[in-house]
Amino acid sequence: MSPARKVRKSAVPKKAAAGPDLIPEKALIMSGYGINSEMETQEALARAGMGSDIVHINDLIDGRFSMADYRLLVFPGGFSYGDDTGAGNAYANRVRNNLWKDVEEFLDGDNLVLGICNGFQILANLGLVPAFDRKYKREIALMPNRKGVLECRFVTLKPAAENLWTKGIERIYCPVSHGEGNFSCSKETLEKIRRRKMIAFTYCRDDLSPADGEYPYNPNGSLEDIAGITSADGKVLGLMPHPERAMEFVNLYDWPLRKEQMRRAGVAVPAESMNMRFFRNIVEKFR
Repeated sequence: MSPARKVRKSAVPKKAAAGPDLIPEKALIMSGYGINSEMETQEALARAGMGSDIVHINDLIDGRFSMADYRLLVFPGGFSYGDDTGAGNAYANRVRNNLWKDVEEFLDGDNLVLGICNGFQILANLGLVPAFDRKYKREIALMPNRKGVLECRFVTLKPAAENLWTKGIERIYCPVSHGEGNFSCSKETLEKIRRRKMIAFTYCRDDLSPADGEYPYNPNGSLEDIAGITSADGKVLGLMPHPERAMEFVNLYDWPLRKEQMRRAGVAVPAESMNMRFFRNIVEKFR
């Protein structure tokens, strides 16, 4: 934060309920201008053990709050600025033009950045992924879906590499909700991403075999079924699907069938979905 900024407490962000199990480190969840998944993200993190503040981007720009007070920076899903100038582009420009020094200083620390759906598009426009050698330039794009329509459906993901984000996860089963999620990049960029094991999650079939670009398993036509990648240093993750929108077992699209299958097999029905492992991995990083 620049010396000229003074942090004022007059603007009160939306805070997660405090509890004895919450770690002292907190998350900053960005808000404003069409972002619409702040509360789900906050709840998922709180259940995993991390408190957070939902802060409008204007309150950061005006110096009411400081990025330096947080350990996790989240750009949630939504449709910032109505995607009028390209998905995530206007919000990314507002960050770059007003908060870029704060972002660079944040990434210099032992901190993490997460972008989900529109947040992934923002990260791509800012160059925070793939960020080879900490060079923040745009090298990937989330293009319009192959079918040219908004996709709202459940998808299955599997980890493509083991890292702090994917540890202990066999699969994630959650919704996508986007019109521009078709991961694209040059052959050279793809080769670097592969070589450095930066592909975090890929779309797959129900049996975890590759989607191979086939709809609806790969809902948007993403190159090599890519659903999410990390930055080269592993601190930043961009992910198109929404694990925060299916944190409960009963949020899963086919939960009645799963419940009956578990009942017949004598297996206890879980309270939360397998997707919560993703958020617990994030929190465990700071324990």
